[in-house]
Amino acid sequence: MGLDKGRTPGAGTEVGAPDLDKLNANIAKIEALSQRLGVALAQRKPIPASLQGPGQELFVKAAAAYLSEMMNNPARIVEHQVGHWGKTLKHYVDAQHRLATGDLTPPPDETPKDRRFANPLWESNPFFNFLKQQYLMNAEAIGTAVGDLEGLEARDRRRVDYFARQVIDMMSPTNFLATNPDALQHAIDTEGESLVRGLENLVRDLEEHQGEMVVSLVDKEAFEVGRNIGATEGSVVFRNRMFELIQYAPATETTYRTPLLILPPWINKFYILDLRPQNSLIKWLVEQGHTVFVVSWVNPNEAYAEVGMDDYVEEGFLTAIAQVKALTREEKINVVGYCIAGTTLALTLALMKQRGDRSVRSATFFTALTDFSDQGEVGVFLDDDFVDGIEAEATRTGLMKSLFMSRTFSYLRANDLIYQPAIRSYLMGEAPPAFDLLYWNADATNLPGRMAVGYLRGLCQRDEFATTGFPLCGTKVHLSEVDVPLCAVGCESDHIAAWMSSYNGIRQMGARSKTFILSESGHIAGIINPPSKKKYGHYTNDDLSLAPEAWKETATFHEGSWWPRWQGWLAKRSGKKIPARQPGDSGAEILGAAPGRYVTSQSSS
Repeated sequence: MGLDKGRTPGAGTEVGAPDLDKLNANIAKIEALSQRLGVALAQRKPIPASLQGPGQELFVKAAAAYLSEMMNNPARIVEHQVGHWGKTLKHYVDAQHRLATGDLTPPPDETPKDRRFANPLWESNPFFNFLKQQYLMNAEAIGTAVGDLEGLEARDRRRVDYFARQVIDMMSPTNFLATNPDALQHAIDTEGESLVRGLENLVRDLEEHQGEMVVSLVDKEAFEVGRNIGATEGSVVFRNRMFELIQYAPATETTYRTPLLILPPWINKFYILDLRPQNSLIKWLVEQGHTVFVVSWVNPNEAYAEVGMDDYVEEGFLTAIAQVKALTREEKINVVGYCIAGTTLALTLALMKQRGDRSVRSATFFTALTDFSDQGEVGVFLDDDFVDGIEAEATRTGLMKSLFMSRTFSYLRANDLIYQPAIRSYLMGEAPPAFDLLYWNADATNLPGRMAVGYLRGLCQRDEFATTGFPLCGTKVHLSEVDVPLCAVGCESDHIAAWMSSYNGIRQMGARSKTFILSESGHIAGIINPPSKKKYGHYTNDDLSLAPEAWKETATFHEGSWWPRWQGWLAKRSGKKIPARQPGDSGAEILGAAPGRYVTSQSSS
């Protein structure tokens, strides 16, 4: 089947002759690894079924809809079945006929292009081509059957379609050694060494995650926070149980008078905004002449079980704002909120409006949802079957553990973040790459149980902030109460915070001055998009009265990063230039060098 092509035998070995010493050594390694594998799997703790898949109710609804379709429209069901089986049998007969007549070329292939099947053997080899064509025919048949179901509500239809695609993707022949030509060829070329390395990678991942199969996406030894990522010069100038406040050293002789406070999400670590120097937003802002402060959130343990959104607002957002004002002796500051911190920033601003607190001169929101009427792709995980499971787990452990959050986001891009890395690591035996963004992605944090459940119930499910009002600190806050000048950035292919939903939330805010920027790319790459890369462009349109589709259709596209455009907007709201501030020049105690100690903690003690 062409698998010996390009084989590189070991030195001093005849072509085709096995290297017995190497073979025996690999067998010994496999025996040792198998023992470690058994020990690692024994450490795995049971995970509640409600956290691993949708509830039975969804399957019952799908089955009932299919049964109803069979009874009410049998002709269409028969047409689907006959069409699928007809193509399948024709393909099988064509392939068999070619083999019987000594023709080793595959039958005509009209299946769509798919980057998973890039190896030429998927096109030229009759065995692999047969597998590919059958898989894609089956995938098409399942997709058609699900898409044509009637009697399902739109939300249930989206969920059935999503989980059906998950099954389809999982069953791709590329995911299995026996049906992956790249892995088989590599095993031959390396005389089985790649399979031993793959088993070593699998055992290592299982041991590292107490029996859970979490594929390593990155070489963790390649990075160290504070050394080659998260290394912009600065100092920790405040600490409480919720966060450390970092003030960055100036890079210019003068800085804008109004300081800038960045509030990153507490789902991951803050250094997404300070990776390597060439893609650090924090470093870039310092170089533009801003006095930059960043919150580094604590990684909570069980002691934080009863910490809720009230605590994040009072002890986090409001305390950080007050500290920046005191350290710089300024009455007003500019603030940025990213993702869930952008949502919470909007809640905080509404609360400040009610309290008459005008400490914020302007607010910027990065990929932040405040209107949850359309939850986007992540909405498939926000029905009661999953949220009930999260609430039960939070009640039992006090936490929403990082494993569940990171796994959920990974399954939104399963081929890129689960299956392809698993193929490279376990089937090909490759070491994970040294990629700063993936290092950050793997450095996840826990969420306090009370906060996580309150966020999922009140905001995601009931959309209270945009409708009846969200309970916060003894009152109810409303989206319309956010009235400071604001700029919001959405990302075109964001699978976590859909840009249209972000845009709709901004439209409902009460500010008279609003700017919306739409960046190309996704939730992370669309934000971490330095001008020097000249990679992703962005859209602007001053008319926010338009619906999202019309806004984009009539928007102006600009090449390159949105950072300079935002900097121009921010500079107008940052006051005149003054001599640069240094951490500690206010007389406050310096508690340590950036990036601080919270960011390197796996969980708070």
